[in-house]
Amino acid sequence: MTKKEAIQVFEQRNIRSLWDDEAEAWYFSIVDVVGVLTESPNPRKYWSVLKTRLKKEGSELATNCSQLKMTSADGKKYQTDCATTEQLFRLIQSIPSPKAEPFKLWMAQVASERIDQIQDPELSIEQAMRDYKRLGYSDNWINQRLKSIDIRKELTDEWKKHGLEEGVQFAALTDVIYKTWADKTAKEYKQHKGLKKENLRDNMTNKELVLSMLAELSTKEISEVTDPESFQQHKQVARQGGEVARNARLELEAKTGKKVVSPLNAKDGILLEGGGND
Repeated sequence: MTKKEAIQVFEQRNIRSLWDDEAEAWYFSIVDVVGVLTESPNPRKYWSVLKTRLKKEGSELATNCSQLKMTSADGKKYQTDCATTEQLFRLIQSIPSPKAEPFKLWMAQVASERIDQIQDPELSIEQAMRDYKRLGYSDNWINQRLKSIDIRKELTDEWKKHGLEEGVQFAALTDVIYKTWADKTAKEYKQHKGLKKENLRDNMTNKELVLSMLAELSTKEISEVTDPESFQQHKQVARQGGEVARNARLELEAKTGKKVVSPLNAKDGILLEGGGND
């Protein structure tokens, strides 16, 4: 399953969810949904009792719900009982709640919006802008981040065109690019910023985003011109692309006396600095 974690909001309550690209379906955290519908102080216990009852009744929902890793309040990922939109409609029938009908309408809207975004990428970009805005990022940073997503996709499309595999090969080439321009692999970069599971680029300053974009754009452009065949040739192209950004970084640092690669992250500095301009 190719999935992307997201937070959906129903009446100011967060509901964790995952989008499955292959099935084109949302998976929602059952505990979060139960908490919204019941307003129970312990929705996890409520679901545990309900799940046991449903099993005794022979309900397929209790046995067929998916266990997917979702980020908890402590920032760590745990296996979480999840259900599709269709499964949640059946679950709601087992939970007496005045919010049942509004919640059904909300779920249908969430599903519809996602399908619309697939058909019209501009809607997906608008959603991303709203999400980053809600998290407190500045307009300037958001514009840079969205552009970085676009450039990253152009590069990965170029890699796919050459038959490279997503996962290990993409990660290895990305590490080559990072190591060349920033002197750090992705893992070392995250450690420098004090990150664990968080997305590295969501914790970059504007300057870091710009140079990361330059490195990936250069790699894509060089690949188009040189048409590498082997993985080793792709690694060489990644180094060349990274070198373009490295040279820009070194020149900027020499002229400003400030390091570009920063320990700042979204929690400790970027949001407070208005997008990490310093």
